[in-house]
Amino acid sequence: MNLQDTPSSAGDAREKDEPLREDIRLLGRLLGDTVRDQEGKGVFDLVETIRQTSIRYHRDDDEPAKQELEAILRELTPEQAVQVIRAYSYFSHLANIAEDQHHIRRTRHHERMGSPARPGAMEHSLARVAKAGIPASALE
Repeated sequence: MNLQDTPSSAGDAREKDEPLREDIRLLGRLLGDTVRDQEGKGVFDLVETIRQTSIRYHRDDDEPAKQELEAILRELTPEQAVQVIRAYSYFSHLANIAEDQHHIRRTRHHERMGSPARPGAMEHSLARVAKAGIPASALE
């Protein structure tokens, strides 16, 4: 076997997180559809423009995108600002829910595979306490 046949740890992590990315993309599309239906195409287009411009700036360190983003945000009316903030807030909540579900999915996978408890899990901590010979009364 050569190194090309062995996935890198970064590749492994990327593969393990693909269901999370898929969930977030799905939730983002559903939220976009909801924003378009409830707030109108204009608000959807504004939120989408801000999202795409922000990605260009952060991903590529694109200075013109930064200036464009700043100009867009400066020009928002108070009503538009609330609509944009609300859309991003909902997306943040949805992404957090997706991350929680992904954590549950990964934990269940490890349990099905018979993996030892992972650091941070209560089971792992209690096993370390027992191995160290710490009595229950000391934990209380």
